[in-house]
Amino acid sequence: MNFQKTLKASLLGVSLAVIAATGASAKNLVYCSEGSPEGFDAALYTAGTTFDASSKPIYNRLVEFKRGTTEVLPGLAESWEVSEDGLEYTFKLRQGVKFHTTSFFTPTREFNADDVIFTFERQLKKDHPWHEYTAGTAWEYFDGMSMPDLIKEIVRVDDYTVKFVLNRPEAPMIANLAMDFASVVSAEYAAQLEAAGSKEQLNQQPVGTGPFSFVGYQKDAVIRYAANPDYWGGKQPVDNLIFAITPDAAVRLQKLKAGECHVMPYPAPADIADIKADGNLTLMEQQGLNVGYLAYNTKQAPFDKPEVRKALNHAINKQAILDAVFQGSGQAAKNPIPPTMWSYNDAVEDDDYNPELAKEMLAAAGVSDLSMKIWAMPVQRPYNPNARRMAEVMQADFANVGVNVEIVSYEWGEYLSRSKDENRDGAVLLGWTGDNGDPDNFLAVLLGCDGVGGSNRAQWCNEEFDALIKKAKTVTSKEERTKLYEEAQVVFKEQAPWATIAHSVVFMPMSSKVSGYVMDPLGGHWFDGVDIAE
Repeated sequence: MNFQKTLKASLLGVSLAVIAATGASAKNLVYCSEGSPEGFDAALYTAGTTFDASSKPIYNRLVEFKRGTTEVLPGLAESWEVSEDGLEYTFKLRQGVKFHTTSFFTPTREFNADDVIFTFERQLKKDHPWHEYTAGTAWEYFDGMSMPDLIKEIVRVDDYTVKFVLNRPEAPMIANLAMDFASVVSAEYAAQLEAAGSKEQLNQQPVGTGPFSFVGYQKDAVIRYAANPDYWGGKQPVDNLIFAITPDAAVRLQKLKAGECHVMPYPAPADIADIKADGNLTLMEQQGLNVGYLAYNTKQAPFDKPEVRKALNHAINKQAILDAVFQGSGQAAKNPIPPTMWSYNDAVEDDDYNPELAKEMLAAAGVSDLSMKIWAMPVQRPYNPNARRMAEVMQADFANVGVNVEIVSYEWGEYLSRSKDENRDGAVLLGWTGDNGDPDNFLAVLLGCDGVGGSNRAQWCNEEFDALIKKAKTVTSKEERTKLYEEAQVVFKEQAPWATIAHSVVFMPMSSKVSGYVMDPLGGHWFDGVDIAE
């Protein structure tokens, strides 16, 4: 049996069935997404695949990023004021905003301050009835950004005014509130679910104020959305948005060429030339605000020793990875933030490829006959187009210095969940695309002490590093913040909780019939304002 052909046929059947179900006269936009969402309550997760399917089409935030930039614009808040001491942020809310009317919820009121209070207090307060509303509830982003320590209280001033009172100044506060975890959910819908004893539905049948409303999800196959007729920003050019979940990059491209989908992410680097040569396709590209890395579990011996981690870093041939995996679309990474981001410390020296030095360092650390696992992601990401191939290159590199590697993987949601475990064995391949254009979003979220057991997959808590990044949050001078982040990058490189691998160029192929699509420097996929010629 030709599995590839059978898979393609089955996916085509799903796409055609969905399009037929939405009506022959409706204008449909089909996006071949690379993976399945973990859920639809964006505050519970950190993965871009999940955000693309949840926070971006369904929800809004108090403030929003202007498409294609990191400039912050009014969203559900029309305006805001910050006190002189930087401890109070007062938001004037937009009036007349309607929550989605769906087959499972009909709102009786418009958006107001109660929804903002509910959205954030459920993450902030451990005694809140929605703080642990479903099995394994974890506010990974909120906690990883030290929000529980930052926010003193959230005050409902009136129906359309909300004030955040902080315990300390927070330089990136406004940009943080434009991020996916800050998507505003309906307090009325939550109350309905609580009364029905079905709280978990908040993560399965979402309700927001965004440009598209949720229609249905067939797990690992398709997600359907309808344009929100009451959207405060105006109805979308298309009537229906369809995510056809297609994990294989080759199949995504086949479907794009066949007209079965109109936009696809993460093409295989080897296919870029072919895409550029196809007159029916458009290929967008930009430098990604991203980093791909291998995170050691610094709580587990012998990876608890910086000298062992440094030794392994010297064993990795990054150029071989760039050649085999990125094929001209990446550059070697030496810092945990990309070179296009302010405060990048170019004076830091990378751990060069030196297998002999790696052997000497392992021997000096008393490490011999080491066996370890490398976790390889099951999906393509902008910072890693082929994690399995990358793991195989590393496996060979480590074998050259006497380290035996077993490659393991899991379904994407399980991979993300298991890799947070502080007792996780081995090292995990992961990466990050910035969410707000601020270095804090990389350094604090991924490497701060508050992220251990969550977004900090290295489980690394270094007092010197943590003090630097926490101080950088509290000062307003960009010059002073830059110096602190530069120092933090030096500490990171000395301690080596990661092997930094690569930063990549991001490519976005689509049908030439598509218009209005804007690439997001933060790596997300937005479909409001996107149209397709019939």
